Amino acid sequence: MRTPQERAYPTHWEADVVLRDGGTARVRPIAPDDAERLVSFYEQVSDESKYYRFFAPYPRLSDRDVRRFTHHDYVDRVGLAATVGGEFIATVRYDRIDASGRPASSPAGSSSEEQAEVAFLVRDDQQGRGVASALLEHIAAVARERGIRRFAAEVLPANTKMIKVFTDAGYSQKRSFEDGSVHLTLDLEPTEESLAVMRAREQRAEGRSAERLLAPGSVAVVGVSRGPGGAGRASLESLRTAGFTGRTYAVNRALPEGVTELAGVPAHRSVRDVPEHIDLAVIAVPAAQVTSVVTECGECGVQGVVVYSDGFGRDEQRELVRLARSYGMRVIGPNALGLINTDPGVRLNTTPSLRTPRRGRIGVFTQSGAIGIALLDGLHRRGTGPSSFVSAGNRADVSGNDLLQHWDEDPDTDVVLMYLESIGNPRKFTRLAKRTAARKPVVVVKGARQRGSAPPPGHAAPASSTPDATVTELLRQAGVLMVDSFTQLLDSGVLLASQPRPEGPRVAILGNTDALSLLTYDACLTDGLRPRPVLALPAEATPADFADALREALADPGTDSVVVTAIPWVPTTAPDAGPDAGPDAAPDAGPDAATDGVPPAPPAGLADALAEALGDATKGATKPVAVVHLALEGLDPALAARGIPAYGAPERASRALAEAARYAQWRREAATPGRVPEFEADEQAAAALLARATAPDPAATVATARSHALDAEDTATLLAAYGLDVQPTLPAPDADAAVEAARRLGFPVALKATAPHLRHRADLGGVRLDIAGEGGLRRAYGELTAALGTPGELRPVVQAMAPRGAGTVVRAAVDPGIGAVLSFGLAGTPSELLGDVAHRLVPVTDREAAALVRAIRSAPILFGWRGAEPVDTAALEDVLVRVSLLLDDHSEVVSVELDPVVVAPRGVTVLNASVRVAPPPPRPDLGARRLPAY
Repeated sequence: MRTPQERAYPTHWEADVVLRDGGTARVRPIAPDDAERLVSFYEQVSDESKYYRFFAPYPRLSDRDVRRFTHHDYVDRVGLAATVGGEFIATVRYDRIDASGRPASSPAGSSSEEQAEVAFLVRDDQQGRGVASALLEHIAAVARERGIRRFAAEVLPANTKMIKVFTDAGYSQKRSFEDGSVHLTLDLEPTEESLAVMRAREQRAEGRSAERLLAPGSVAVVGVSRGPGGAGRASLESLRTAGFTGRTYAVNRALPEGVTELAGVPAHRSVRDVPEHIDLAVIAVPAAQVTSVVTECGECGVQGVVVYSDGFGRDEQRELVRLARSYGMRVIGPNALGLINTDPGVRLNTTPSLRTPRRGRIGVFTQSGAIGIALLDGLHRRGTGPSSFVSAGNRADVSGNDLLQHWDEDPDTDVVLMYLESIGNPRKFTRLAKRTAARKPVVVVKGARQRGSAPPPGHAAPASSTPDATVTELLRQAGVLMVDSFTQLLDSGVLLASQPRPEGPRVAILGNTDALSLLTYDACLTDGLRPRPVLALPAEATPADFADALREALADPGTDSVVVTAIPWVPTTAPDAGPDAGPDAAPDAGPDAATDGVPPAPPAGLADALAEALGDATKGATKPVAVVHLALEGLDPALAARGIPAYGAPERASRALAEAARYAQWRREAATPGRVPEFEADEQAAAALLARATAPDPAATVATARSHALDAEDTATLLAAYGLDVQPTLPAPDADAAVEAARRLGFPVALKATAPHLRHRADLGGVRLDIAGEGGLRRAYGELTAALGTPGELRPVVQAMAPRGAGTVVRAAVDPGIGAVLSFGLAGTPSELLGDVAHRLVPVTDREAAALVRAIRSAPILFGWRGAEPVDTAALEDVLVRVSLLLDDHSEVVSVELDPVVVAPRGVTVLNASVRVAPPPPRPDLGARRLPAY
C-alpha cells in the first residue's frame, strides 16, 4: 500500500526550466483539475502528432481518456505537463509495466516492477524548443524517485524528432525494430554522458536566455514621464544616446489623447497598444503597478523585463517571478540598474546613465546599482569598457550563473568581473565558474561576507555552515579569482583583459625612482611573487631609456612580468636643444630641483612620450607589463590607449600581477587535473546498505529527511565496500570482557573510554595504550574506572594497537551552500585549536588529494620534519580519494569522519569512524535542470 505522502500531489516535482530558445516553461504534475486544460491542449495538436502518439487516428479525447490522463497515483502512473501562460504546451506520462510489457497490476499501486512505458505529446507550434528533452529529464528524475530504473518507449519510424529526443538523451539504451515500430529501452541511471548532455543543454538554453535579453530587436520603456526626470525617461534617453539599433517605444498610462511621441520615440498608453512584438520591457513604475505591467507584457509575448522599481519584499518578489516565468519571461531585478551591450550591431544601454561606455572586452555582473555605476566609471577612467553589463539588483530571477553561461562562449568577452552579495546555487556557480575559468578569467568580489550582514532579498540562497574563508578558498580552487575590494576587482580585470598571462611569479622591476621601486619590490614579496633585483634608471632617464630597459627586461628568460615605476622628471636638455646638447644645457635640473620649494613640472608632452615609448617596447611582448607612477598627469589615459594598465600605488600593481600569476598557474594545473583512480569498490553493496538505512519508517505519519548516524557495524561495512578498513573494536563492559576481547584481537591493545565527553581526549586519561598482557589490562581497567566513572558511564572498548605514526583527521560532509567538501588536518591541537585544516570540493583526483595533504601548515611533520622518518603519504592520499568517491557516489551519505587515521611509515590505520546518512535530497547539480526557486 502507498502512504498518503506518496499519493498526495508532489509539489517538489514542480520546476521552472529554460528551453532551447531561451524562453521559460513551467513543469508540473498533472492533477484532476487540469481536465479543461488537457482538452484545450489536445485540440491544438495536429492530427499527425496525434497519430504519432497513439499509432492511429485519434481526433479527440473521450471522457474516459481525460480522466485517465488527469488522475494519477504519482507512483505507478505519473503525468507531467509543460505550461506557458497557464496553458499546456506539452505532456509526458509513464505507466509502470511488468516484464511482459503489461501494466503493473499490484493493488493500490504497490508494484515493485522497475520498468515503465513513457510517451510524449508536444503542441506543434512548440516543437523545436527542446520541450520534450526537458520533460524527459524531469520524468526520468520522478521515475528514479519512485523506484523505476528503465523506460520503454515505442515510436513510429516516421517520428524522427521523438526518436532523436530519446537517442540524444545520453542514457544507456537498447534499440530494436519490430512490428513496424522502433522499440527503445533506456537505463535511467545517470551517466557521465547523460549529465554532460543535460549540462550542455542547460548552457545553451541559459546562455541563449541571457543573450536575447542583451540583444533585443525592440525595447519598450514603461513609465516614461512627459517631461524631464525619472528613471524611465533617463533609460529612454540612454537608449537614444547609445544609438540602439532596434526599435524603441515609450509607454505612459496617463498619455493624453492625441500625444503619439515622447522624447522623440513612438508613445503608447499600454504595451498592448504597441503595433509590433516587443522583446524587452524596461519597467520604471511604482512597485504597486509592476504586477499589472508584467501581466500585460506576458500576454503580449515579451521575452524579458528589467524592473527598476524597488520596495519589494521577499513574498512580493516571489509572486513577480512566478508571474513572469508563467508567461515564459525572465526578470532582471527588481531594483535593477539595467543592461548594456556595446556590440556595434546592438548598442544597447537601458541604464539611467547617459554616458555611453567605451567598447571593451570585459563582461560585468553586479547586484548593486551603486557598485555598477562605479565599475562603469572605473573602466572608463582606465580607457576601456564592458562588452556587456548587467546590474541585477535583488537578483530575484536572472543571476550571475545565467551570465556565466552566456559569457563562457561569448567571443566578445575575454574577462568576467562579478560583484556578488549572495550565491543562489553555489554548486552550480562553482561548476560554471570552473568551466569558464578554463578559457577566460573570472574575478569576483563578494559583499555581505561577515555574519550578520544581510544581502538583498534575491532568490533563495542556501545557508552555509562553512566559514567564508573556506568558501573563498574552495572557489579559488575552482579557478575563481577572489579579491577583497572593488578597486582590486578593477585592477585585476583591466590587467587580465589587456595583458598576456604571466608564465610564473618572477617580476622584473625598473624605474627612475629608488623609493617607488623598493616599495614595489616589498609589495611583490608580500603578494607571493618573486621580484628580481631592481633595475635603477637615472632620475633624468628619458622615454627612450625606459623603452630600452623594458625591452631588455622582457627579453630576459628569467622574468615572467615587468613593473615599470616612474615619477616626474625634468630632462637635462632644453626642449629646443639639439641632439648634441650636453649636460650643461640645464645644469640645475633634476628630480630634486625646486623653485620656492615646489618641484618643477615636467614639460608638456613627456607623459605621452613615455607612454608611446613603453607602448613601442611592448609590441609583440608575451609577458605582462604594469606601470606604477606618481604625479605624472595624463599618463593613465595615454597608457590605456596602448593597452598598458597603470596604477597609483605599488601594492595595487603587485596584487593584480599576483592574481594573474595565480590564474595562469591554475590554468596550467587544470590542463592536467589528474585522475580519479579506479578502485574495486562494491557500489551495489554500499547502495543496498544505504537504501536500507535510509528507508522511510512505515509507521511514520510525516516524512523526514533528518540525518542519523550508522551503527558501528554498518559503518565498518559501508567503509569496507570502498576499501577503507576500520581497526576492529570490541566492547569491554567489565574487566573479564576486556581480557577476552584482547585475546581475540591479540596483544598489545589499547583500552579506551568512548563516552562522548572523553572521545578523542587522551589528555583526560580516557585512553591507555600499549597494554602488553592480561595483568596490565586488568590493572589499567581498574585505574580507568576508579578515576573517571563506572563502565556504564565510560563505555570502555578494547582495540588492537596500530603501528606508530602521525595522527590525522579525514572528514567529508555535504554543505547545503557549497556541496560536498573533503577536509584534512593533523589530529589534535593543529586542527582543533589552530584551525590548520585544508579543504577540497568532492570529487578529488589523485593530484588534488596530494595537494590537500600538502596544503596544511603542519604538513612538514608528515615528510620527515627535523629528521623524523617520513610517513606513507601515498596511502593517506588513497584514503582521501576513497572517502571522496563514497560521498560522490552516494547522495545518502551526509558526512564521514575518520578520526584518527594513523599514518605510519608504511600504511595507514583508521582507528575510529562515523558516518551520518539521510534520505537522498534533491541534487540540482545531478538532477533535471531547473531554475532556482523563487
